[in-house]
Amino acid sequence: MNIILFGAAGFIGKNLIIRLVQNKNSKFTLVDKSKRFFSDIMNYLPPNTVIKEEEFSEKLEFDRLLEGQDVVYHLVSTTVPTTSNQHIVQELKVNVLATVNLLEACNRCGVKKVIFFSSGGTVYGKNAICPIKEETPSYPISSYGLQKVSIEKLLYLYGYMYNLDYRIIRLSNPYGPYQRPNGIQGAVTTFTYRALKNEKIVVYGDGSVVRDFIYIEDAIKAILNIVNVESEHRIFNIGCGYGTSIKEVLETIRCVLGKELDILYMSQRKVDVPENYLDISRYENCYGRLNATSLQDGIQLTVEFLKQEFNI
Repeated sequence: MNIILFGAAGFIGKNLIIRLVQNKNSKFTLVDKSKRFFSDIMNYLPPNTVIKEEEFSEKLEFDRLLEGQDVVYHLVSTTVPTTSNQHIVQELKVNVLATVNLLEACNRCGVKKVIFFSSGGTVYGKNAICPIKEETPSYPISSYGLQKVSIEKLLYLYGYMYNLDYRIIRLSNPYGPYQRPNGIQGAVTTFTYRALKNEKIVVYGDGSVVRDFIYIEDAIKAILNIVNVESEHRIFNIGCGYGTSIKEVLETIRCVLGKELDILYMSQRKVDVPENYLDISRYENCYGRLNATSLQDGIQLTVEFLKQEFNI
């Protein structure tokens, strides 16, 4: 089987690759802006892996990359929720129009399945009742969520018109190895990294915001079940299935590290939904219990990775 991943050098992409390449019978094409982004996982990549340096945009010649491919993983987003409303037109153009071209090429090249990584944290908006089911109407309050919903609808359309098979992964808030610890996404990893380095931890709001945090290894196992085992469903929430406040995250980090944290509380942001955690019963009905790693154990594993990776 030939598998191609767009946005392969990101946090989720790297963890996916490490698992996927264990299948010696498949060939993998990894697409991202630069080969150097893969430097920390090169030891995992077998000879049946090709890296392509390409920027995901509406100008990309997708047919050239998709010829002979069976499965496409679409992991690309050029924006993050906290800043996406600053450049709405640009973000929709880059992400949505490029995906239209990708899907057109998938149809022309006979791709068998597309896996799209949506967002369980942003597509539902602020009025959804938790735990949030997949059937909940989507009213995103950021253009990040809007472009995710738009691409979901495009997949439905191409499935309807051309019988293109697809899966949509509405992932909550994954954390763990290979997540950028100094970025603007990933509260658990970022807070843990800053605590390890005795740096100030910035929290927007009073810490009462509730999210669904899932250790990345659990997320990857669930994703591969969805991809590899047939189901009547096309959209799945993936999270731990319960909510944890930012205050609880900070307290868990403090307990794991055995040290006090330097926390700076800032004004809450408009794009931050007060409470968001997912109903994962559809997944568990299809594939069995998810059995998510506890936050304490996940943070401990993240600490071990960060210490080794960054010589802390």
